[in-house]
Amino acid sequence: MTVPPRYTAAWAHAQALSLLAFHDGTALPAGGFAAPGLDGTPQLKGPRGRGPARPLHETCRMVHAYAIGQAMGHPGAAAQVAHGMKTLFENHHDPRHGGFWWSFDDAGPLDTTKQAYGHAFVLLAAASAQGAGHPQAGALRDLARAAIRDRFWEESPGAVRDSASEDWQDCPAYRGQNANMHLTEALLASHAAWGDPEDLHRALGIAELIINRHARACGWVVAEHFDSAWQIDRDYDGDAMFRPSGTTPGHALEWSRLLLELHAALPAPPAWLTEAAEALFTRAMAEAWRPEGGLAYTLDWSGAVSRDWRFWWPCAEAIAAAATLFRHTGDSGYDAWHQRLLEHADRVLIDHARGGWFHQVDSAGRPLETLFPGKPDIYHALTALTVSASGFTPGKAGE
Repeated sequence: MTVPPRYTAAWAHAQALSLLAFHDGTALPAGGFAAPGLDGTPQLKGPRGRGPARPLHETCRMVHAYAIGQAMGHPGAAAQVAHGMKTLFENHHDPRHGGFWWSFDDAGPLDTTKQAYGHAFVLLAAASAQGAGHPQAGALRDLARAAIRDRFWEESPGAVRDSASEDWQDCPAYRGQNANMHLTEALLASHAAWGDPEDLHRALGIAELIINRHARACGWVVAEHFDSAWQIDRDYDGDAMFRPSGTTPGHALEWSRLLLELHAALPAPPAWLTEAAEALFTRAMAEAWRPEGGLAYTLDWSGAVSRDWRFWWPCAEAIAAAATLFRHTGDSGYDAWHQRLLEHADRVLIDHARGGWFHQVDSAGRPLETLFPGKPDIYHALTALTVSASGFTPGKAGE
């Protein structure tokens, strides 16, 4: 007799609605959203004393999240989408030079650099808003596409450069996989929303470069940092949170899911997509999963743990990858991982008393706030829950 899994689609659906409810009160009158504290109270302090900094990717993620919430029937979700869309046009968009500023506060633009990572999320927000029926979704898509294709895209490697100055004149030599990974996600969502085959062509090209060329050559390890010629820079050591040295297994898990989404979207998908998705998941889990539970944040190039920081987002991406792999392959081993990871999230990461997910815990599962005060991000956890709640992936419901 088969024992039904403890963590069902209904459980995940309920948790997703609870997560949306936790973030409901974070919209700010001057635009954007505040990060919620541990109890859900918006955190209102900022570097200039004029409200909190509102980064581009967080505004976009809220649009994306509440577009999903609107499809789930979450009360007030449409108003949250509308608020985020208004913010993107009025607070983030640069009307003089084009593209979108990285952050603003109540006083106006704060960080005016242009980042491919942020623009990928603008495209994702546009696609999600299209699914939610927002009337300006197409206009936002056009602005995002213009910046991505005219300013960031490099035809020879088939990928985007990482950043530029406000006026696009200064473009650092650094190239990174993270912006390209999230652009792949956005291109898939854009194709689902509007059906442009060029989106799939670009998404497959990025995956070919980052995964089939570089990750395969590294034994299915995703290289994070590159020079301007797209050669791996193994010695790069940047910001410990956003551009850490070594490798980031959570990104391998994220890619595992995206490769299978790409496989599902392509009319004639290459076989290597499934091969790579399985290999990335297997190696990342073997090296990063800790015996007591949780995933280490970074590894060195030998596969040894270099930063044993237990963040929520690698676990969330592992949940989504395991569920997607199980649906794609039918291998019960992925279903077992899916259940095990959901149990870990339920026991350690989900705050059942106050709501939301803890963003960092120690090796004993106790909450920490060393790098992420409060519970600032809904995107990764909602991805895990919505993938677990249905046979579809976020942005593709109904296909």
